[in-house]
Amino acid sequence: MDCKPYIRAHADELIESLAALIRIPSVEGAPEEEAPYGRDVARCLHETLALCERLGFRTHNMDHRVGWCEYGEGKEMVAVLGHLDVVPAGDGWTEAEPFSGIVRDGRIYGRGAMDDKGPMVAAIYALAALRDADFMPARRIRILFGTNEETGCQDMVWYREHGGELPVMGFTPDGEYPIINGEKGIMNCIYTRRLHQTGAYRLRKFEGGTASNVSPAYAVAELDCPADAAGRIAADKVTVTPVEGGIRVEAQGVSAHGSTPEQGENAIGRLAQALCQLPLEGELGDCMAFLAEHIGMETRGESLGLAMRDDLSGELTVNLGVASFADETLSLTLSVRYPVTKTYDQAHPRLERAFSLGGFAETAMHHDAAIYLPPESELIRKLSKVYETETGEKAELKCIGGGTYAKSMPGLVAFGPIFPGDEVREHKPDEYMEIERLLQNAEIIAAAMYELVK
Repeated sequence: MDCKPYIRAHADELIESLAALIRIPSVEGAPEEEAPYGRDVARCLHETLALCERLGFRTHNMDHRVGWCEYGEGKEMVAVLGHLDVVPAGDGWTEAEPFSGIVRDGRIYGRGAMDDKGPMVAAIYALAALRDADFMPARRIRILFGTNEETGCQDMVWYREHGGELPVMGFTPDGEYPIINGEKGIMNCIYTRRLHQTGAYRLRKFEGGTASNVSPAYAVAELDCPADAAGRIAADKVTVTPVEGGIRVEAQGVSAHGSTPEQGENAIGRLAQALCQLPLEGELGDCMAFLAEHIGMETRGESLGLAMRDDLSGELTVNLGVASFADETLSLTLSVRYPVTKTYDQAHPRLERAFSLGGFAETAMHHDAAIYLPPESELIRKLSKVYETETGEKAELKCIGGGTYAKSMPGLVAFGPIFPGDEVREHKPDEYMEIERLLQNAEIIAAAMYELVK
């Protein structure tokens, strides 16, 4: 079925519909009645559903957290899942205002143009193209609009826990082409240890990092200690400064995404190794030795006893993203990502045991299980066929260490919207989507919908 003529004929309408949604600054805000993730997020959901209704689709608003439009009949449902919330605008915009939706030089600019309002509007018009052709699918097609992807995916947790129907299969246009058929499992966790400090060296500050999924580029410690302590530390990318009553030790690193920590240099681990050059005593000495020896600059968990790999997704990775010290308690926030063919039950007990032996207690754990669909599965076969037919390129499958919205619901994979070799503008200043890529996404999504429900 050729949906291209409809999509091209309605290109101006599609672009203006997207621009209208971009103009709504749907960044998470304070919860209000009928707006659990903030007023602007709810307004964006309402406007999206209104667009779907104008195009003649059945719609549903589920507690202003998740909405959907639907086409077709049948017991089974195929889903296209995306989100309408966006990250804050941030600084550095030069080509357009962050929420302008302006079209210039073949691009539409604004926060959400690529992530993920653009692909979702493309999906709406893809579905309209199928309906316009009087296509009657054997399965219902549901486009699901989430509103909390950027800040925790609690929208989909709520959807599942409140009886939201699960699809037999589907995809999210919130990743990359060709197809992401595997995503590592992710354990985001916090371990803490209270220190009863003794001796001449006492920690008063130890901090670094901003998030579990970012390798920290800077970390700093301050200690009460003898005046000659400053001369005891000599390490690359570490600076020691005398301060009143002690020293300040600063470590520099190289930032990297938490899914690829080997591409960075962890400043927290470097700081712990530097502090171990001091004659630390008691629990403080034991604690810093644990950090230096069992984490340090490692990224594969070897010294934690976590090392594991598979041929599909490679090595397990460990990123020590945040450290803080308050009320005599050291807190460490980590992101551990294990291979797609491994399980939580294989990785977590090892992690917990290693930190327990280091005197730490697990105080928080958020787990997203690994997902993997083999090449021979129905969904992957059909999406591969669509991609190769529409682009003329081989549908190379990929497994990633990051997580996409596909983890929010069983039976989904990430399929688009970014093409191989294209500039990735999501979460960056001057976010945009090329108009031609926007329309091409609509055509591919329409073809994928047809293939999954014919």
